[in-house]
Amino acid sequence: MSPLLSNESTWTGVAAGFAWKSAVIWIIAWLTSIALRKKSAAARHLVWTAAAVAVLALPLAAFLLPALRWPRWAELPAAAVPLFHVTSAIGSALSENRDQAVSLPNGHALGTYPNWRVIAILAWGCGTALGILQMLLAFFSLVRTRRAARPSPDSELGGNLARELGIRHKVDVLAATAATMPMASGLIRPVVLLPASSAAWSLDRRRVVLLHELAHIRRGDISARVLARCALVLHWWNPLAWMAWRKSLEESERAADDFVLSLGERPSEYAAHLLDVAKIARVSAGQAWAAVAMARPAQLEKRITAILDSTLSRSRAGRAHGLLAALAVVAITAPFAAVRAQDSPADLDVMFRLASAQGNPEILEKPASILESAGQYGNAKKLLEDALAIRAQVFGKQSVEYGMGLLRLAELEERRHADDSVELYTQAAQLIGSRTEAVPVLVYLGVNQIKQKNYAGAIDYFQQIQNLEPAEAGLSAMWMGVARERAEDPSGAEALYRSALAVENGDTDQAATTMELLANLLNSENRTDEAKELSGRATSVRRALGAEQATSPSGSVRMGPGILAPTVLYKVEPQYTDEARAAKYQGTVLLTVDVEPDGVAHNIRATRGLGLGLTQSALDAVRQWRFHPATRDGAPLAVQASIEVNFRLL
Repeated sequence: MSPLLSNESTWTGVAAGFAWKSAVIWIIAWLTSIALRKKSAAARHLVWTAAAVAVLALPLAAFLLPALRWPRWAELPAAAVPLFHVTSAIGSALSENRDQAVSLPNGHALGTYPNWRVIAILAWGCGTALGILQMLLAFFSLVRTRRAARPSPDSELGGNLARELGIRHKVDVLAATAATMPMASGLIRPVVLLPASSAAWSLDRRRVVLLHELAHIRRGDISARVLARCALVLHWWNPLAWMAWRKSLEESERAADDFVLSLGERPSEYAAHLLDVAKIARVSAGQAWAAVAMARPAQLEKRITAILDSTLSRSRAGRAHGLLAALAVVAITAPFAAVRAQDSPADLDVMFRLASAQGNPEILEKPASILESAGQYGNAKKLLEDALAIRAQVFGKQSVEYGMGLLRLAELEERRHADDSVELYTQAAQLIGSRTEAVPVLVYLGVNQIKQKNYAGAIDYFQQIQNLEPAEAGLSAMWMGVARERAEDPSGAEALYRSALAVENGDTDQAATTMELLANLLNSENRTDEAKELSGRATSVRRALGAEQATSPSGSVRMGPGILAPTVLYKVEPQYTDEARAAKYQGTVLLTVDVEPDGVAHNIRATRGLGLGLTQSALDAVRQWRFHPATRDGAPLAVQASIEVNFRLL
């Protein structure tokens, strides 16, 4: 899955970008309409229609156009800033299916709750979905009304007027069975709906009403209204969107009025007909979203004032105006859609210039570690690439120092699960050569060979570790044992595991991991007594190592009667490391934390850990969790809690 689809902070950034860009477009439209206040309503309606098109075109244009970067100032985050890129704690040696289980004392389960970013995105989506549903219901209501309607006696009159206005396609005039406002509807086959009572109207009134509705059809107002409504539905929470919607409706009706008056109708008589029609018929709010009604009461006062004002311009918007509006949409939408927030903030550029001037790549690599721990992998990668360029300039691309920079970049790409991590590790190994720093490189490359089921190649890498650094003979033997076990050579794997234990310090994390791997192998061969003895030894080592992490009292109290346990508001799931997956290694990490009244876990320590990076993975994840604090008598207090993180292979 791409980062864009798995990262809610990315979605929040995309949504925020569309929000402010749309707001700017509406502000430009508002200022333009003010500048055109002495021009015709048709010109102003064209402005609001162009704004709706621009807003709706933003998402598509953003994905089609190349990015136009702009600098964004940002401070380096603290290591405790929560990540929003959620990965999984449960892995499979055969697939990517994963899951996780955690718990607090006293049986309080830790649920996963969305953060404010997720809530905002969901609220936006739900509001948009509701708006779409309302539009669909409005269309269905109109469809039912049209199906129930009968051909109007004024069909011939309507056809003649349509031809006079230059409408080339046929426009049916229907008489609705219910009392309804005269309206034009239909995107593909527009019709004019008249109330059943219109048969009793005078010929002049029927003619004026038909001219008004046919003017809407002639001007394309039905499509413009649907576009404006779609823009409102997409940005339902924005007051500017509602302002644009109301202005579009207002200018649409005034433009149709101007159209009729330009045909020679007397303003006073037209205004009187408009008032009488508004008294007789009504239109539902829902249908008004999908059709163009003649006389909505909310607009009557302004419309009549405009109708009777002889100083106003009543010119129509011609093709030239439409072309200018289209060009304006492209001119505004294209650069707005292309704008992206720059990957590297301005302060990072300052650091690059400082590091380059001093020839010191560590100036960039240290903050890169902070950014990486905060999940800002794009910024971290940019810093490491800049640091690598400095290493190339100062030491040369064939130097060991350049290889160390490649190693740092490779570790980042491994954490991102990027495809180029293997290539970077391979290049780093060639440059680092026989230095001790090559050990993690060889481990990674060997594990990658296990994933590729090239067990002979993996053993070759692990053998190089033993030749390179005799002190790592236990690590080398353990991994060769893993490779032998994956190659279905249990006797060879057992011999290598025992060889590793013979040279390792028995009280270390590495030794405990080897014991656990050997115990798993013995269990698979039904040698349960031997496996149980090894598992017991490993557990004792884990407990002793956990006891060493005990810290001085912090003031937190233990859970007890009268204390309501903390609950998780936001949870980041730890990663199941590639090493653990390759070794089919699983187990449980037990963490002890102090959940403070601020909702953050402090003083996190592993009272029972796991090897192959799983303990660190659990620590990194829980450090970013956010809690609703424990309470006693309604008051928050700091408590000591235990969290189990279970790593299981499926």
